[in-house]
Amino acid sequence: MTTLAPPPTSSPSGGHRAAPPSDGGFVARGRRLFTGPAEDPRWTRPALWAILLAATALYAWNITSISGNSFYNAAVYSGTKSWKAFFFGALDSGSFITVDKPPFALWVMGLSARAFGFGTWQLALPMVAVGTGSVALLHRMVKRDFGPVAATVAALTLALTPITVAINRDTNPDPILVFLMLLGAAGLLKAVRIGRLMPLVWSAVAIGFAFNTKMMQAYVVLPAFFLVYLWAAHGSLGRRIRHLAVATVALVVSSAWWMVVVDLIPASSRPYIGGSTDNTVWDLVIGYNGFGRIFGAGSSVGSAGNGASFGGSAGAYRLFNEIMGGQISWLIPFAAIALIAGLILRGRAPRTDAERAALMLWGGWFVLHYLTFALAEGTFHPYYVTAMAPGIAALAGAGGVTLYRAFREGSAAMGAPPARAESRAWGRAWVLPAAVAASAAWAIVLLQRVSASGTLYTVAEIVVGVAGTVAVLGLLAGRFTRRDRLIGFAALAAVVALLAGPAAYSVSAATSATNGTNPTAGPSTGGGMGGMGGGPGGASGSSRTSGTGGRSMGEPPSGSGSAPSDSGTRPSGSETGGDRTGGGQMGGAGTQVSSAMITYLKKHQDGATWLLAVATDQTASSIILESGQPVISMGGWSGSDNAMTLAKLKSLVKSGKLHYIIVSSDGGQGTNSEIATWVKAHGTAVKSSAYSSDSSSTTSSSTSSTSSTGGLYRLDASDAG
Repeated sequence: MTTLAPPPTSSPSGGHRAAPPSDGGFVARGRRLFTGPAEDPRWTRPALWAILLAATALYAWNITSISGNSFYNAAVYSGTKSWKAFFFGALDSGSFITVDKPPFALWVMGLSARAFGFGTWQLALPMVAVGTGSVALLHRMVKRDFGPVAATVAALTLALTPITVAINRDTNPDPILVFLMLLGAAGLLKAVRIGRLMPLVWSAVAIGFAFNTKMMQAYVVLPAFFLVYLWAAHGSLGRRIRHLAVATVALVVSSAWWMVVVDLIPASSRPYIGGSTDNTVWDLVIGYNGFGRIFGAGSSVGSAGNGASFGGSAGAYRLFNEIMGGQISWLIPFAAIALIAGLILRGRAPRTDAERAALMLWGGWFVLHYLTFALAEGTFHPYYVTAMAPGIAALAGAGGVTLYRAFREGSAAMGAPPARAESRAWGRAWVLPAAVAASAAWAIVLLQRVSASGTLYTVAEIVVGVAGTVAVLGLLAGRFTRRDRLIGFAALAAVVALLAGPAAYSVSAATSATNGTNPTAGPSTGGGMGGMGGGPGGASGSSRTSGTGGRSMGEPPSGSGSAPSDSGTRPSGSETGGDRTGGGQMGGAGTQVSSAMITYLKKHQDGATWLLAVATDQTASSIILESGQPVISMGGWSGSDNAMTLAKLKSLVKSGKLHYIIVSSDGGQGTNSEIATWVKAHGTAVKSSAYSSDSSSTTSSSTSSTSSTGGLYRLDASDAG
């Protein structure tokens, strides 16, 4: 089959540079950095630099205004104040409770904050860097197997994926997760090509670090990794199996080391593991961040608060619905067609064929993520799907070039004798126009959904319609007339048609305020809230809610725990952050925390380690960012964690480490009701009049009176008996 032959190498007159004399000098190496290898077309490296510059601009636009997720921001801030909090990923610098994720992403942001000071751009900078790095890494991988055209299309597609732009402008851990998974893919493909063990081991280590970023989500790609190496790597079957066994050991060690260390430390010497049901990281792995994501709260291994979906109901159509469609689905039709056709075209290639191995990897990446996200019954946020973007982008580039080659062969077969091979080539010539037409039509559907949201989307719809028509008609005309220039022009029009819609959404994501805890791109097309408890933000790409006790954007935490004066603006708080929904009762309902209350608490802290104890992470994180002081979250994200017990509370009060606690008027839920009853019986209620005169500054819609039946209470050592 002629399709198995590698693309011909052009002569210097065909757009490639003649190889310069060998020169290992610094100047020569610097020149190659900007111009690329001599064997590449002249446009290759400048095009890559242009894409990377555009990606950086989208991800970093107005970087000082990026608010991020207050939940993770507070944990990063706490980590800058305490190395213990840094290591465990604790929400507060007193290390009472951790966030419900492993800490690797917090470490990356924390090191940036320690180096440059805590503030908006310092936390966003690592996300911008890894986002742009992912684009560059994907370009390198696709170029090695499919050439510069495929690599350029893949890199541009990833850079313009709307949800990727949105999440790369946030402080959720997903950009770091994607970068580490791509590093794992790079190691795997190298191991497949050369049949050596060490690249495979480094691939496993990268996935292990990804696990320590977002736990089980990092493992979604593993079935594809194992299959590709077992099938396509050089060497005997026994050798491949041995290599996979060693890599598995490396995967387990790099994944589990932090979990094992933390679980071996006595519970009394470390924070409570937020999100777990038994104060162990292992429970967090298999429960809330594992099977609970797939099967939801109804699963025997799921944990409470795990039934909320901000992306619509689970099902095969989820990624095409009004919430998710504009975030990720633009090129799914093209990617699916390109994957199937590409594997068919490589059907008779040798087992170790590099192109087929790459198609298997990117196809597995795409399909596994699609099934996971579409069918998951547990907590689901739209930004999760940024993890499937590299698979779609790689298939758009690699698959597109594969279809283009097949199209050219089919066109060349017109007028040839009707032999069986020519007939097959003639049939393959229809696949590329069909794939372009399908994705262009779907893009128009997506843009029509938001046609009333602004001129940007109307213009994009016109561009898609015109460019898509030109592309399909140009390809068909070129097929019959066999004019290469017309086919090339039509292929360029196809790229414009398929990326105009994502580009419009991406520009919107870069230039509009987004919800830092549930970021999406483009206009809001639906609330997307299902399962337990609603919440502000939903799937809106333009909403941002202020957190309890949150200051206006641009102010650092105040008091003794304040950020350095050169830290710039601090990320703002948000009540709807994290991966959970559901209301915690204690310290939430019945009492709001105002700036005046925080000022009062700091004035009367009296040497306590913690400023205040509240019910949930979202309340605590906002107060931490507001005050610069550690705050206890007694119930984790949903208020259902058993982090605080009555015995522990009495011990903290008796030792003078905690004086103030907020309880709700209805007494809270579960074991919290026992604490609320004890606090009301032994503590002294603090009326709003005690602190309202201290400061006239309050957060928007956050001032509420307290009473003897619920609100703020003071506890001293004598109260603990």
